[in-house]
Amino acid sequence: MKKVLYLVVLMYLIFSPVYDCAAARKNADTPPKEWITWLDGLKKEMLAKGISQKTIDKAYKGKNYYHKAPEVVQLDKRQNEFIMTTSVYVNRLVNKQRVNEARKHYDMLKDKYKKIEKEYNVPFNYITAFWAVETNFGQNKGKHNLIDSLTNLSYKNRRSKFFKSELYNVLKIMDKTNLGEDKMLGSWAGAMGHFQFMPSTYNNYAVDYDGDKVPDIWNSLPDAVASAENYLTKLGWKHDEPWGTRIKLPWNFDFKNVGRQTTKTVGEWKKIGILTYAGHKLPYDDALKGSVILPDGRKGPAYIVFGNFKRVMIWNRSDNYAIAVVTLADYIADKNRKWMPLEASEQYVLDNEKIKLVQEFYNKTVKGTKLKTDGKLGPKTREAVRVLQHRAKLPEDGYPDYLLLNKIKNYDHKAGFVVPLPAPRGQKK
Repeated sequence: MKKVLYLVVLMYLIFSPVYDCAAARKNADTPPKEWITWLDGLKKEMLAKGISQKTIDKAYKGKNYYHKAPEVVQLDKRQNEFIMTTSVYVNRLVNKQRVNEARKHYDMLKDKYKKIEKEYNVPFNYITAFWAVETNFGQNKGKHNLIDSLTNLSYKNRRSKFFKSELYNVLKIMDKTNLGEDKMLGSWAGAMGHFQFMPSTYNNYAVDYDGDKVPDIWNSLPDAVASAENYLTKLGWKHDEPWGTRIKLPWNFDFKNVGRQTTKTVGEWKKIGILTYAGHKLPYDDALKGSVILPDGRKGPAYIVFGNFKRVMIWNRSDNYAIAVVTLADYIADKNRKWMPLEASEQYVLDNEKIKLVQEFYNKTVKGTKLKTDGKLGPKTREAVRVLQHRAKLPEDGYPDYLLLNKIKNYDHKAGFVVPLPAPRGQKK
């Protein structure tokens, strides 16, 4: 009897953790009623937008895609373009190995795709640079299930409206084409294929170049290249226009002139004292209009940028991303240019919490449109920083460094940014 009891206890100890783990997993994957109600509403919304019931059934066949703590939501909260300094970000994407690989791919394919380049008028060195940065020449197209990712990102997320629109576009692709499930894979954010097109970009710009009646940006490189060329052309790419260059600012430069929203002719920038980083006159037509940007503030690298740079930013709205792409494109075009890392400056390094602090402070003290307190140093937050810098009598470079953060810390609601001077020695305050 004792032996039987011992065996029963032993079997319980061995198998109960397995059952407990299985139960825990089941509970973790069991969606709450709120999710089911929301998902039902989402399906009805997609039907009302014109997606067929057949496609919706195929996309959600026996799956609700619920995750208690979705990985994609966490990934959305930390995007490297908005956290790393320019030098760190660019040096990661444009290193010596990447430059060499990009040159090899360019040399190997430039003649093959000369016809596409001529047709769309976008230099192939830029296409190669995009390809390298986006997927490492097609090696990292992404393995996330797009329906799963975009469904979760559409639910109570900081950019729910955007991701729900992209989910609609994925379903639209499924409606229009007979693509297999292997094509419904991409990045955590829904980007697809060799050049990481968002679903909406695919629907608007993807091209069937190889003649099989399906724009296959996943497995057909001719389709992918033509689609990328077509996209940039439709964005207004100008074949004979430079993207810009790194520059030196004069000692008395007025930082109110910084930002893509401020444009001047090259002739006007010359009069202000702008030189190339090597110290030469700007090598562009005096009538060409451009802007000065400081991605890391006045202590980081400065650039003069023209229309094509701004078109790269429509592809990905990050200064750092655009600088990485155009820098790599320049290396590809000039084989004799030796690779050099973008030197690290000693500017103040920000994190999400510091940016949130600035956003919250702006919302409390400045009337009008409020910022999202998302910890991202995007264009609206940079403009808000310039407003605060103006009020605090600091250089208006749009970068919230320790000077601004210190002013915020010592802010007085009656006196404003005025910090009282220390009392003279021997006197009480």
